[in-house]
Amino acid sequence: MLHTPTAPLVALIAYEGAQMSAVFGLADIFHVANRFARELGGIEIRHQVLHPPSLFDETEFEAVVLPPNLSGARGRNDNALHGWIAARHAAGATLCSACAGAFWLGYAGLLDGRPVTTHWAIEEEFRDAFPAAQLQPEHLLIDDHDLVTAGGVMAWVDLGLALVRRWQGQDVVARTCRQMLIDPHGREQSNYRMFRPKLDHGDDAIRVLQFWIEGHAAEDLSLSVLAERAAMSARSLQRRFTEATRLPISQYVQELRIEKARGLLERTSMTISEVCWAVGYTDTAAFSRLFKSICGTTAGEYRRRFSVK
Repeated sequence: MLHTPTAPLVALIAYEGAQMSAVFGLADIFHVANRFARELGGIEIRHQVLHPPSLFDETEFEAVVLPPNLSGARGRNDNALHGWIAARHAAGATLCSACAGAFWLGYAGLLDGRPVTTHWAIEEEFRDAFPAAQLQPEHLLIDDHDLVTAGGVMAWVDLGLALVRRWQGQDVVARTCRQMLIDPHGREQSNYRMFRPKLDHGDDAIRVLQFWIEGHAAEDLSLSVLAERAAMSARSLQRRFTEATRLPISQYVQELRIEKARGLLERTSMTISEVCWAVGYTDTAAFSRLFKSICGTTAGEYRRRFSVK
């Protein structure tokens, strides 16, 4: 079982060639944020700096961070590290990268069909290495639930703030930015409720299905299709899924699709109808009603308020 959410543990991977200012800078962000979190009665973020090959143990983390690389290495042959990263993800950890750190996530086999960003200068190289990833290098940060990727060399700052926001809230982010003289403009996440799928429930079969759903949101995600995918009866799947995630499948799929839609509204110029179709709905009017019921605003209002384009 993962560490209690009252004390999330983050692994900062100091692989060969890693930008150590990012490793120690993230630790500093957590240190400052923890001070404000304590004042507000909130939770603290623990971290460990891990140096391959000494990291290959069974410690479980809420997040694993692959920092930028300053040596030009891409980690193609770091097979042991790739396997360790994939195992942590399978155990429920959120995987994070900044700049070229995304290559290690790609070689771990975790980016197919997923939106991801990295430094714009290595776009062509990244596309060649991982053609199935949905690379969006124009974006500074893409938070796609269990995968969080940041762009350029200094985007680890935005990544650190995103993790602080996830566990400690916007008030701690604001105080941390003021203390560390970080300009938060353009880094703010939505003030609306965010859907964060529960992954630390211990049911491996359900977690595997959740990961599959993440990458196939636009497909038929009916109970019968998912039951066949999971090799279970519909009744057994519904029971186990609800016990594990605390949501029935239909509500889980709705929440996930609307969260995906929010990301598309923030990051793209797709029309509302195109966003509707991209996340698995065919009735734009029904999608608009569902979006407003979950987000408290229309899709158009949401885009006007939170678009980062």
